[in-house]
Amino acid sequence: MNQGNEMNQALAIQCRDITLRIQNQPILESINLAIPSDRFLSIVGPNGAGKSMLIKIILGLTTPNTGKILVLGQRPQNLIPCDVGYVPQRKAFDSRFPAKTEELVLSGKTHRWPFFINSQQKHDVRDALSRLQSEHLYGKSVHELSGGELQRVFLARAFIEPRKILILDEPAAGIDTFGESDLYKILEDYRDDTKALVILVTHDLEVALHHSSDVLLINKKQIAFGNPPETLSQENIHRAFGHSMHEHHGSHE
Repeated sequence: MNQGNEMNQALAIQCRDITLRIQNQPILESINLAIPSDRFLSIVGPNGAGKSMLIKIILGLTTPNTGKILVLGQRPQNLIPCDVGYVPQRKAFDSRFPAKTEELVLSGKTHRWPFFINSQQKHDVRDALSRLQSEHLYGKSVHELSGGELQRVFLARAFIEPRKILILDEPAAGIDTFGESDLYKILEDYRDDTKALVILVTHDLEVALHHSSDVLLINKKQIAFGNPPETLSQENIHRAFGHSMHEHHGSHE
């Protein structure tokens, strides 16, 4: 399949008619997305809409049944690990794992578990933690961390080297010491510094409306894609969620 002749490789992510079925059940249908770097994309939809599965397709962890996808001009399975940073939902990580904070952060750069940390790597870890006002977490065991502290460590792991794409799945869940508004400011600053495409998976319509440059609204099928005010119109929200925006109270996944 020669995707290069049919799709613009200058774009950061392109999905064309992506469809995914699991055990013959529709998970995603007819997803179309084309977005360049240096943007802030929110993927929005209700619980079970297929948001996290779309991320798995972008990361190359799941292959769609039909459709075509290019990430940074190539198939997702061929991506260089340092090109894409991923911050999973906190509940996906077992905090009982015997590790130090600095080891977890540094693994985002070494792409393997670091058994020795040199002085330059220690500096890199501290610098990544400092972006999140979290240098005080250096040296702590992961199992000592609160939920919000662990989430900041995962963010530092993604920040430890520049990415071309940074993907975050519900990153505000469990954030404690600094507020959500600070988190989104940090993400916006990161995009400005690195010119990366930042992708935020969120249930929060207000966050998508006020912090995104682009929004993809899905509920298994694609409802709309474009600028936040038009994509998050009352009509589109009702099609996706079954109610209007002002009725949405932000139920978590």
